[in-house]
Amino acid sequence: MTAKKFFHSVYLNEERCRGCLNCIKRCPTQAIRVRNGRANIISEYCIDCGECIRQCPHHAKMTKHDHLDVLEQFEYTVAIPAPSLYSQFNHLTDTNIVLTALLMMGFDDVFEVSGAAELVSEATRKYIKAHPEKWPLISTACPTIERLIRVKFPNLLNHLLPILPPMEAAAMLARKKAIRESGLMSSQIGIIFISPCPSKATFVQEPLGTEKSQVDAVLSIKDVYPELLSYMKEAERQPKNLSISGKIGVGWGISGGEAAGTLTNDYLAADGIENVMRVLEDLEDEKFQADLAFIELNACNGGCVGGVLNVENPYIAKAKIKQLNKYMQVSKSRASEYTEYGSPNSLFWTKPIEYEPVYQLGSNMMESFANLSAVEKLLKQLPGLDCGACGAPTCRALAEDIVMGKNDAKKDNCIYLLRNYYDTLKNSPLFKEEKNDNSGTDPSGSI
Repeated sequence: MTAKKFFHSVYLNEERCRGCLNCIKRCPTQAIRVRNGRANIISEYCIDCGECIRQCPHHAKMTKHDHLDVLEQFEYTVAIPAPSLYSQFNHLTDTNIVLTALLMMGFDDVFEVSGAAELVSEATRKYIKAHPEKWPLISTACPTIERLIRVKFPNLLNHLLPILPPMEAAAMLARKKAIRESGLMSSQIGIIFISPCPSKATFVQEPLGTEKSQVDAVLSIKDVYPELLSYMKEAERQPKNLSISGKIGVGWGISGGEAAGTLTNDYLAADGIENVMRVLEDLEDEKFQADLAFIELNACNGGCVGGVLNVENPYIAKAKIKQLNKYMQVSKSRASEYTEYGSPNSLFWTKPIEYEPVYQLGSNMMESFANLSAVEKLLKQLPGLDCGACGAPTCRALAEDIVMGKNDAKKDNCIYLLRNYYDTLKNSPLFKEEKNDNSGTDPSGSI
C-alpha cells in the first residue's frame, strides 16, 4: 500500500502546525501521527472526514478546493448548490432567492442538488422494497461513510446502497440540460458544486461507484457565502422561479432528512463520526433488529449542515432548514420528469466499491499472525494509558507502528518507558559511582 494510492482534499499546513496532539485523539481512523513536532497524515488511513480541521486550534489542517476564478475557465457554468447552502442565511423563506443570487454572481444556470436528492429518494424507496435480503441498506450519500466502510468494515460492503449521491446525480442531469439548452460541447460546460465539506471534494477527484465524476469543480460554501450576500437583497426583490425541490430534497441537508425521504419508519439515523463508528460496530456485531430497512449515516454533527466548509453553527443551521421547510411543498422532482436526460438506472453505481485492507499487519496470514504476536508482546511493556504523548493516538497504534516499521516509531517515543529507563539508570551502581567521582568538581570542570 503506497501513500499515493488515494487522493485527499484534507492536507497539513506545516508552517502552522505546532504538534499539539489535538488532532490525533479525534481522528476516527487513527490516520495522524505527530513526529518531530509536526503532525503527519497517513494517506491510506485518511477518509477526509474533516474532523482534524474542526479540532485544530492553529488552523493547520486545510482543504483543497477550487476558487471563484474557476468560473472563467468555462464558456457556460452551472451551479449545483448543496441543500446546506440554504441554511446559512437568516430569515430565508424562498430558496429561489439564493438561486437567483447565484445567477447574479456569474453562473449561467443552476440545478439544485436537493432536486436530484428527491430522485435519489425515489430510487431508494424502490430499491429498499425490492431487496429485503440486503437489509439494512446503508446510505451512500456521505462519501466519508463509504470510505470508512471500505477500509474498516468490509463485512458491511454488501449493505451499501448502490446509488450515486445526489451531488453526482445533479451533475449528470445538469450537464445534459446545459448541453441541450446552450448548444455547447460538454468540455465547454463547467458543472460546479458548492460544497459543505472536504469529503465531497475528494469524491470528485476519486469517485466511488463510478469511473468519473461529472462535477468539474468544487467551491466551498465559505467562499461563496460572502459573495452571495451582496446579491441577496436584489434577488429578494424579484426572485426567478428556479427551484425544483421541496421538503424532501432540502431536508437532505440535515441528519434524518434522507431517511425521512424513504417514507418508512424502519430506519436509523446517526450523525457525528464517533456515533457513526459505534453504529457500524454494532451493525457488524448484528445487534440491530432484523426488520431494520435503512441506515442513514452522516460523518458531521447535524448532517451536511455540520460540514467544516459551512459558515453557520450546525445546530442553528439545522433549525433554519426546518423553518424553511415550513414554506415548501413536500416534493417537486419525479424521475418520470427527467427521462429526456437519461434513464433512472443512471443513478446507480457502475463500479463496485471494494475492500481496501490498509490495516493489515502483514502481506499474508502467517506474517500477520507473527506481527500480531509481536504487537501483543510489546503492548505488555507499554503503559496502556493511550495518552497520545508518543505522537500516536493509542498504545496499540504505537506498538503496531513499531512492529511494522512505520511512521518513525520506536519504543523511546513512549515518555513513560523513557522515564522508567532513566530512573533505572539513575539508581544503578554505575551511575552512583560516576556521580561520586564528580562530586568534587564544579560544572566547568575546575577544581
